[in-house]
Amino acid sequence: MKQVMVVTGSGRGIGAATALMASQRGYAVCINYRSDVGAAEALRERIVAAGGTAIAVRADVSDEADVLRLFTAVDAQLGPITALVNNVGILERQCRLAEMSVERLQRVFSTNILSYFLCSREAVKRMSTASGGQGGGIVNVSSGAARAGGANTYIDYAASKGAIDTMTLGLSKEVAAEGIRVNGVRPGLIFTEIHASGGDPDRVSRMESTVPMGRGGQPEEVAEAILWLLSPQASYISGSIIDAAGAR
Repeated sequence: MKQVMVVTGSGRGIGAATALMASQRGYAVCINYRSDVGAAEALRERIVAAGGTAIAVRADVSDEADVLRLFTAVDAQLGPITALVNNVGILERQCRLAEMSVERLQRVFSTNILSYFLCSREAVKRMSTASGGQGGGIVNVSSGAARAGGANTYIDYAASKGAIDTMTLGLSKEVAAEGIRVNGVRPGLIFTEIHASGGDPDRVSRMESTVPMGRGGQPEEVAEAILWLLSPQASYISGSIIDAAGAR
């Protein structure tokens, strides 16, 4: 069976590492991005140059119309989806809850929660054996912030990832008998560009001494966990969340 993967927010960081690694393991990949067309196209060209199959689709996955368009493009250009990696995520400037505007909260929750529900809904419709699909896998990228709470910095981001942990558990039970496995990966301090969005680009270097392993992680290390959860080697695993955090 042809393996087709959609990775949301895959123009950079963990998403890009996952898309590239998946292509190297035989997946046809849809690279989803919202604004950085240059990064997405560069990744697509790299995959194609290496003999892989990839498309890049611009879509704001917190918007239902864009999500429908994204999955329609995958249907037409790659074929039936077999794997979804919900990876897109944003955080905003560090501050306390008392300083957070409703607009900020809506942006964070729409991107970090609603997008996972919308994309998972469309993937389940296509994968479910109850509706004629051939099954598949979903991996939700959470965050160690869901456990830590994000006090004084990103309590909204942390709460959004806590919601994703709960969604992972619930959806895994909902579709277990329909050939779909749903798991999560909870990264810790990983060297990605997301920290700059919060006004703290050196956050990982500054805090990696607090990690039991004594270092920050690389996007590829998280991608390995994601790809394993989607592989046949994890065929009896669903509703689980792997902490990729250098011990905790």
